[in-house]
Amino acid sequence: MKRLRLLLLVLTLIAAGFVFYYRRTNTIRVETVWLQSRVTGRLLPYNVILPRGYGPFHRARYPVLYLLHGHGGDYSSWIANTNLTTYMNELNLIVVMPEGQDGWYTDSATVPANKFETFIVNEMIPDVESRFRVIPGRSGRAIAGYSMGGYGALKFGLKYPQLFIFAGSMSGAFDASRRTDNASIMQTFGPLNSPVRDANDLTKIATEVRPSSLPRLYFDCGTDDPWLAANRELHTDFQRLGIEHEYREQPGNHDWGYWDRRIRELLPVAAAAMSAGHAIH
Repeated sequence: MKRLRLLLLVLTLIAAGFVFYYRRTNTIRVETVWLQSRVTGRLLPYNVILPRGYGPFHRARYPVLYLLHGHGGDYSSWIANTNLTTYMNELNLIVVMPEGQDGWYTDSATVPANKFETFIVNEMIPDVESRFRVIPGRSGRAIAGYSMGGYGALKFGLKYPQLFIFAGSMSGAFDASRRTDNASIMQTFGPLNSPVRDANDLTKIATEVRPSSLPRLYFDCGTDDPWLAANRELHTDFQRLGIEHEYREQPGNHDWGYWDRRIRELLPVAAAAMSAGHAIH
């Protein structure tokens, strides 16, 4: 009888383990990773949304969308303010949301430790690819963001076309490198005519790239958004330079209502761009 009870207990524990594993791997999961950054000297977090079916006993690899937050936000902003996890229910996609503070995803002209561009490219992306089952290489990477993050996403797409197959922006603050009306901008880009401003001006970067090497570029802006003029200007500059892109204007302002609607539309577009480059295997 003791052996029978022990056997039943073992079988019950095994069954419970299978149930737990099934439920865990068949739901969208959010994990937070804390990464010790050498270039910034800080412990910086990033959130990861894992799709249904992602588990330790599966071998499938997934494309990754890096999703950047805006000025005043942080690595939790997307999850806290949108229905992002719900929109991912039917997508075989990993989403990574890094901490960028108010550093404009740029290596600062005035604070040596604020190297948020180098952090993203040289530290965070390799860390993601070492921890999670992702499709390595350009065909499995996309990047997007809102406001400051939209600026950062298009900048990464232009400066590092070998890294991303898709770069998208919602309400991008594309004029950041030319402004002087914000403390974080002055701290990041330095005085007018500084080398950091020139090196991070989207139009100037675009004049020096080979259009055929670029990722798929997409950006949109609300018709009541204060950055509408900056988005229209970049659209005109891209047209002049022969840079293929998709630009849309949608009803809305510079707020979470707009970004929630737009991320729902952008997710499958980014997924399709990566799927075209590399099928999940």
